[in-house]
Amino acid sequence: MTTFVTMEKEIEIVDELSIFMNRLKRIGIKIKVSGNLPWVYLDSVNGNRVKEKGNQGNHGWNIAWFKGSGHTILTDTEETFKLLRKYK
Repeated sequence: MTTFVTMEKEIEIVDELSIFMNRLKRIGIKIKVSGNLPWVYLDSVNGNRVKEKGNQGNHGWNIAWFKGSGHTILTDTEETFKLLRKYK
């Protein structure tokens, strides 16, 4: 489960992003994400800070979009995996 803290409340997300993060964790890749809603950015991979910006994001690497009602949609996973391999 992924939790985002907004100014009003915490939003619990059990969807594509949480499933993706749990699957990565099983193969030894731990990622940290942050949100500037509606964008969800990849902050670090196994403790290594991600420096790239792009993948439809201006402030970092956009890994997903927050759609509302506790749902996210993953962005281009092929490009994200290239980045994960680089920082692993």
